[in-house]
Amino acid sequence: MSETWLSIVGVGDDGLAGLAPAARPLFDGAEILVGGARHLAMVPDDGREKIEWPSPLLAIVERLRGLRGRKVCVLASGDPQWFGIGSTLGRAFSPEEMRIVPGQSAFSLAASRLAWPIDDVCCMTLHGRPVELLRTALHPGARILALAHDRTTPAIVADLLANAGFGHSTLTVLEHMGGPDEKVFADRAETWSYEGADFHTIAIECASRPTDGWWSRVPGLPDDAFIHDGKLTKREVRAATLSKLMPAPRALLWDVGVGCGSIAIEWMRASKNARAIGIDNNPERIAMASENALALGAPGLKLVRGNAPDDLAGLPAPDAVFIGGGLSDNVFEAVWDALAPGGRLVANAVTLEGEAVLLRLFEEHHGELTRIAVQRAAPVGPFHGWKPIMPVTQWSIVK
Repeated sequence: MSETWLSIVGVGDDGLAGLAPAARPLFDGAEILVGGARHLAMVPDDGREKIEWPSPLLAIVERLRGLRGRKVCVLASGDPQWFGIGSTLGRAFSPEEMRIVPGQSAFSLAASRLAWPIDDVCCMTLHGRPVELLRTALHPGARILALAHDRTTPAIVADLLANAGFGHSTLTVLEHMGGPDEKVFADRAETWSYEGADFHTIAIECASRPTDGWWSRVPGLPDDAFIHDGKLTKREVRAATLSKLMPAPRALLWDVGVGCGSIAIEWMRASKNARAIGIDNNPERIAMASENALALGAPGLKLVRGNAPDDLAGLPAPDAVFIGGGLSDNVFEAVWDALAPGGRLVANAVTLEGEAVLLRLFEEHHGELTRIAVQRAAPVGPFHGWKPIMPVTQWSIVK
């Protein structure tokens, strides 16, 4: 078992005086202190070595590896395990090497200031991340706590809320919580004008007018939620497809022939931290998928311009694969080899040629073959009748 040499302690805005009792001996006994400029400025000049966060931040991992065996104390804001350095170092070092003592998290402090039950709050970070991530959390009555990037973040968030039909929502900025400079400011998103300190947390209490639209995270968004050129997986088929793909936290989807991105985007919306890579050789569709991903709260969608199977090589192994068109033996073999046991593959076809490929693969590998036929009511003169969309043959299989 490795000896504990690396400690990570949470520091609040009340400084070193507010260190948890268990954290104090770790701080006092450290030979080397690591942290941001704000944290290290709290430490008196006592002769100990101080290391400020490098840029890029991940460079600190190699630096710390070189210090293994010496007593190192990392100073982090609040709770290091809430979108903090603790998760990064936890992937690089074994738990036996580390001792983590959290301080009060910004989320618990903000929830206590607002008297919100934190178990009913969506907690996220916008520090170094696109504000479009908020879109998947928006619904009437939602309560959201978000770590800000800097003093400009609230205005950007307010603009996003107003454009999404949530301009009536209350936006609260909580600055330097727990310290002598603590300040709270609240206003509606549609009238927001405040710009305060860089170090703050944003609280959002969502309100929308009855006529405003918002999108559920349940798969099956309306077709007109996407910018497309007519070639997209229709709403009803999309919902059925995603039910077979089974989105899960941190799971990775390959969307081969991503088109406007509807399947990949709904995969990412459906489960927290779900990931997706979309592959397409059409630059216009890559551009549409990118725009749709931002508009619908999936800015992390990775898009690769290329052809399957050649440009699949080198991509991270998927947990699920969707093929919306262009299925061939070569494409199937490439994605099937990449899938781990338990991985899911779903392929849809609307042409007779595509259907023939699915039938052959079904005969060889089994799985489940489904025919999906949808009809929608449409005007017929002064009346209405049923207008069918193209039927889809769907093959799904678990490896």
